[in-house]
Amino acid sequence: MIPVKRICLVVVVCLAGMSSTARGQSFGVELHNTLMPASGGMGGASVARPQDLTSAINANPATLTQFEGTQFLFGGAWVEPTYNVSHDGTLPVVGNFSAKSGTPGTAGANIGVTQDFNALGLPATLGIGFISTAGGGTDFRDVPASNGTSSQLVVLNITNALGVQLTERLSAGASISLGTAFYDGLFVGQSAMVPDYALRGNLGFGYQLTPDTTLGFYYQTKQNFTFSDAISLESAPGVFDPVLDVKMSLPDNLALGVANDSLMDGNLLLAFDVIYKQWNNADLYQAIYDNQWVFQAGAQYSSGRKRLRLGYVFAQNPLQSSVGVSAGGVTVGTNGLQYVQAQLAVINEHRITAGVGIVDVLPGMDFDLVAGGMFYDSQQLGASGASLESYWIGAGITWRFGRGSCHGTSAPDAW
Repeated sequence: MIPVKRICLVVVVCLAGMSSTARGQSFGVELHNTLMPASGGMGGASVARPQDLTSAINANPATLTQFEGTQFLFGGAWVEPTYNVSHDGTLPVVGNFSAKSGTPGTAGANIGVTQDFNALGLPATLGIGFISTAGGGTDFRDVPASNGTSSQLVVLNITNALGVQLTERLSAGASISLGTAFYDGLFVGQSAMVPDYALRGNLGFGYQLTPDTTLGFYYQTKQNFTFSDAISLESAPGVFDPVLDVKMSLPDNLALGVANDSLMDGNLLLAFDVIYKQWNNADLYQAIYDNQWVFQAGAQYSSGRKRLRLGYVFAQNPLQSSVGVSAGGVTVGTNGLQYVQAQLAVINEHRITAGVGIVDVLPGMDFDLVAGGMFYDSQQLGASGASLESYWIGAGITWRFGRGSCHGTSAPDAW
């Protein structure tokens, strides 16, 4: 029998992940692998050689073949953002104010399991994960001039992924995710938390270029949500328009990565990823974001059972310099859309991360710790303005069973 207290603990942590609105380290609103317990310490760099299994499930499914036996990971992170928004009062229903968002720090959970089928003569590995994919939130309801401005977006995915070793050097993988999204606010008016569901696919490849160098690539499709009857705009004080649906999509992404461990007798792993986010194809965000380049670089030094990690990320500021009058099927005018931009202004371009890991902290159990920060930045958006900085810390435990339980993912025989 599993103790009731242990079941309650798991439920509480999962619910904390479901309430995640961790905008503080995201690219646009997507998190990618920045909160993963091992890859997160390397700036999220994980397209070619991920250092935790949830990074493989969430990014390049071809890299699942690097995980042997049965492995299970339970990870979580805490994000503490400082988000400020201002407006000069030119909107009909929003006054002059400048305030810090009341949205508190939030938790995000990432849980996964992998199983290889080599014992059955099949060169394949299956992965299943529960992933905190995207999120953002602001809350200015305690500021009367904001007229109740608040917004929340959470996207959680249950992902099923399969990686297959096609040749000694080439692997391929695919995944499909069922996403649950929860949306509230963003536009000023009467709204409520509205859920929706959508699918997302991913196709990836891995190639062992040399014994020391691994290449990775994946393409991830859009994820389209429609939040029915989500908003009734307040066009004038006390005057509300008919209820409208809001359309929102996470973008399709292209990613290329390289990893090399030829230095320091194979103890130093260097990884570099490039991600291209096509916001111009995504509902709602195409009105306020431009397509975005993200560069992730990370290093991991191994000494015995210990792992030391560092990472740096440069993410282009995606905010458009000029906007139209509508987003997601809702027309609010240019001034109103810039106010929406201010609530989604992930404008920070520079992030640093660090992490530590211990292999076999107990037999067959690894522990990883990650921390990071996103430097302060601000931007004026017409009559509105925004500034943001954040810090985060996370951890994860991986249990390894059966064949491969004595090896880390960067072992030479991982391929």
